[in-house]
Amino acid sequence: MPLLQVNDLHVKYGNVEVIHGIDLTVREGEIVSILGANGAGKSTTLLAISGIVRPFKGEIRFRDVFIHKLPAHRTVELGIAQVPEGRRIFGTLTVQENVNLGAYVRRDAAETRKTEQWIYDLFPVLAERRHQLAGTLSGGEQQMLAIGRALMSQPRILLLDEPSLGLAPLLVRAIFQTLKEINASGVTIVLVEQNARAALKLAHRGYVMELGRIVIEDSAEALMANAEVEAAYLGGSGMEEKQG
Repeated sequence: MPLLQVNDLHVKYGNVEVIHGIDLTVREGEIVSILGANGAGKSTTLLAISGIVRPFKGEIRFRDVFIHKLPAHRTVELGIAQVPEGRRIFGTLTVQENVNLGAYVRRDAAETRKTEQWIYDLFPVLAERRHQLAGTLSGGEQQMLAIGRALMSQPRILLLDEPSLGLAPLLVRAIFQTLKEINASGVTIVLVEQNARAALKLAHRGYVMELGRIVIEDSAEALMANAEVEAAYLGGSGMEEKQG
């Protein structure tokens, strides 16, 4: 059984349908990337999986639980965490307070402290700044904090929406290397990312979305070699615009 299975998913905003019956599978231990141009429906797909947006048709199954009708806090309790586009850290709280908020579904204090130490080992700069207001961090540090906060819930699957947005290439490489470590620790990852080349280098498999539909599904290696994907997303022009 896949860890996450999306079947015939349809999502509307008001009367406008933006996701038109997509199917998506994520297996335990994978990194799966979702590519596509601005407005393709990538972020909406993540929001539907995490319970923030409610689909009007189709189903989403996480392990053996159907989650498409559950509120967002229940999906977190089941083991799904999302790092939203734009980070959305709490700027007037300290780094430590932001990290603590990520653990609101945890009940075991000793295990929570272990997770916290792991996060500070992954991101040593956060440990150095734990008493600093989060709003004073650099963009890269805020992205690290958003990832760390999500990991505090001890997720089985981590959903990341545009983690490289607005960051310098050196920081992007550092964060993607850390995502590799997080995956190696046993956390499955679904990655929506504007930097298609970096995403496919990291991922095992990928999906390409266009106008609310999945048009290509393949291994990351095959997508990198696909002439159509190369022209649309790896050639330069498609890399510069924000994709949503």
